[in-house]
Amino acid sequence: MNRREFVKTSLLGAALAGVAVAPLRTAIAAEPLKVGVLIPLSGPAGLFGPSSQNCAMLAAKEINANGGVLGRQIELQFADVGGPPADATRAALKLWKGEKTEAFIGMHDSAVRGALTNLFKGQVPYIYTPVYEGGECSTGTYVLGETPNQQLEPVIPWMASEKGADKWYLIGNDYNWPRDTNAAAKGYISSSGGSVVGEEYLPFTADNFDSNLAKIKDTGANAVLITLVGGASVGFNRAFASFGLSAGALRLGTLIEENTLMGIGAENSANLYSSAGYFGNIESPAAKAFADAYKAEFGADAALLNALGESCYEGVKLLKALADKTGSLDAAAMDAAADGVSYDGPRGKATMSARHVSRDIFLAEANGNQFKVIKTFENVGAGNNCG
Repeated sequence: MNRREFVKTSLLGAALAGVAVAPLRTAIAAEPLKVGVLIPLSGPAGLFGPSSQNCAMLAAKEINANGGVLGRQIELQFADVGGPPADATRAALKLWKGEKTEAFIGMHDSAVRGALTNLFKGQVPYIYTPVYEGGECSTGTYVLGETPNQQLEPVIPWMASEKGADKWYLIGNDYNWPRDTNAAAKGYISSSGGSVVGEEYLPFTADNFDSNLAKIKDTGANAVLITLVGGASVGFNRAFASFGLSAGALRLGTLIEENTLMGIGAENSANLYSSAGYFGNIESPAAKAFADAYKAEFGADAALLNALGESCYEGVKLLKALADKTGSLDAAAMDAAADGVSYDGPRGKATMSARHVSRDIFLAEANGNQFKVIKTFENVGAGNNCG
């Protein structure tokens, strides 16, 4: 007997026996909502994994305490997607088809995102949360992360006028996020009166930067845009300072968050800047409340709060907001209703437009092993990604 026949027979038998059937209906409706959370727990971006996991768990706990999503309690299912896209695809497929996962939150690199959108093909809601290069418009995919339009378009002109940055060297890992980010950066640099004096891309495994630093010195660059990931960023920035370049050239990172800064070290952080939609020490009531809740849940020694981890918290919040508006978890229904969906989070109120969100962007300067926000650019749009 299959499940449908069993339930039908059970309900009929209960009715004939004069037994109330509401409890059985409630039990069926209240099955947990399995949500896959795809984050790097290994590999170059593995240092972002613990905070991402914590933040997703905190969001799920808060939502479950208030009734869950469509009356169902969230059950998070974590998978490590810190390796090659093919490995990430297998992990996601196992959750989706094997574990019957009904929605996905992804905080991982763009190469993995491309593999997953090709896997899902709009059949399941997929919320992509981290900083990325822009242009993602796949059916059923909703983007929370900052784009170059947000992180660089207002920041590079400010760096030019306030810090004299006009000779830029671009260095990143060799995949689409750094390359596409730098393609956009070139336009912002040019329009602000600057020039690009060097550009190169390194494998994730790079651990010796002597030749790169020699090139930077030879070009006379007074600004370096860094799109290296995780361990590569830590190693490069340490070497940059030890090479004696930090006094003569500023560094701007779009993926340098609190964990990366801690790895770089206070002694290597002079003249280092980061552009992001969130930092762990933002002084707004919503951000403070979030930081307090995080500390209460995970303790003072928990993984440092940062933009990438916090984005997973918002990813779970967005899933609830989309489901609440549509009354379902159907990706096609969510697509039709996504524009105008909003929720409140640590970064403030977020509202979707063309499946992206506008953000306040914070430019922060490293102050030892902490960031200090020195400039806020309000409500910066994500750009024309799905026009």
